[in-house]
Amino acid sequence: MDELISQRLAATLDRIEAAANRSGRSAGDVLLLAVTKGHPAMTVATAYEAGHRQFGESRAQELVAKAAELPADIEWHFIGPLQRNKVKSVRPLVVALHSLDRDSLAIGWGAGPSALVQIRLGGEPTKHGYEPHDAHRAVAHAIGAGVPVAGLMAIPPAAGEGEEPRRWFATLRALRDEIAREFPSVWHLSMGMSDDFEEAIEEGATMVRVGSAIFGPRNQH
Repeated sequence: MDELISQRLAATLDRIEAAANRSGRSAGDVLLLAVTKGHPAMTVATAYEAGHRQFGESRAQELVAKAAELPADIEWHFIGPLQRNKVKSVRPLVVALHSLDRDSLAIGWGAGPSALVQIRLGGEPTKHGYEPHDAHRAVAHAIGAGVPVAGLMAIPPAAGEGEEPRRWFATLRALRDEIAREFPSVWHLSMGMSDDFEEAIEEGATMVRVGSAIFGPRNQH
């Protein structure tokens, strides 16, 4: 299993490099977050031992437990919905929050690590985030609350046929470009997961969140 994870990690990095090259960029322009949700610390340690240091976690309780067990030089990114009462436990452990999805969380997060404003591109009621038309105001509000906003994040609607994921990625990129004219710090695009990260990179992703392509199916709990 350890060798398989190392092979999957290497293959994912190769695919990232190829996609970046296709879009006229280098692999160094794209940060791979190995998503650890549902995977035990010993599994995460395998990717660490293979040289990876950037991981994404989406559950506060799992993050706290894994951070206590794994090496301190891991760079944790929190990528899931965050309850305000969990901010104090998450904020000291992460280098970035990817899921700033409401005004009250911006106030609670404050001048902590950098954050990405989450956009609900397809208007799906089951997903968190600001509507695209409210994104500019949301960024301005977060910056006004002291949050160092570094970009935008989205989880697009489930892919249909053909170029469907690419359309959503292009939409988020255009929204980022518009906001960055007033707020130049808003640059990063956290978009793309195991099934579509190559298309996301070709459309400008600077961070991709990949779990199953590296670790396999996660434990359900």
